[in-house]
Amino acid sequence: MENPFKKAVKENESSNIEENIKTDIEQEKPVESDDNIEEAHSEEKTEETSADKKEEVNPLQEKYDTLNNQYLRLAADFDNYRKRNEQEREALLKYGAENTLKKMLEVLDNFERGLKAIETVDDCEKVKECYSLAYKNFTDVLAKAGLETIKAEGETFDPNFHEAVMQTPSTEVPEHTIIAELQKGYKLGDKVLRPTLVNVATEG
Repeated sequence: MENPFKKAVKENESSNIEENIKTDIEQEKPVESDDNIEEAHSEEKTEETSADKKEEVNPLQEKYDTLNNQYLRLAADFDNYRKRNEQEREALLKYGAENTLKKMLEVLDNFERGLKAIETVDDCEKVKECYSLAYKNFTDVLAKAGLETIKAEGETFDPNFHEAVMQTPSTEVPEHTIIAELQKGYKLGDKVLRPTLVNVATEG
């Protein structure tokens, strides 16, 4: 038969062990201190602030995206405009003389008809008449294209339009007056194509 005293001792020891285990578990359980609570609140506030900033950035991002898209469209439009201008300029350089050449064909036709007409003509007056008609037709076509003759004889010498290749002392006209035209000059609008070669009067 088991000794009741020993049984009581064993039960008492078992009870003490269970209490010790409970105490150890309670000691190991982390206790939330005031510092831990404040840190948790701080993290929550940081997350809220970050969320607020994201909400504030969104309108700016939308505005940036809108402006960026507008810029890209403008850049594309400008590039197309530049390419179109280059094509037009190339076409102008290539075909700019087309209308003038078409008008010159009429002159060419008149010269060919004149050559055929004078093949069997012995009358010089008839030849002169054909030549004069062809020359007039040619100058008319050039005038319609914008070609102008630069006035020279009797005009005051202007280095922008005239080139003096001779100087002759004279008492009949004022100094720097053009007394002779040696070669015609021409201009297109305000642009001088070729200056007139002239003889200019100097003080006699």
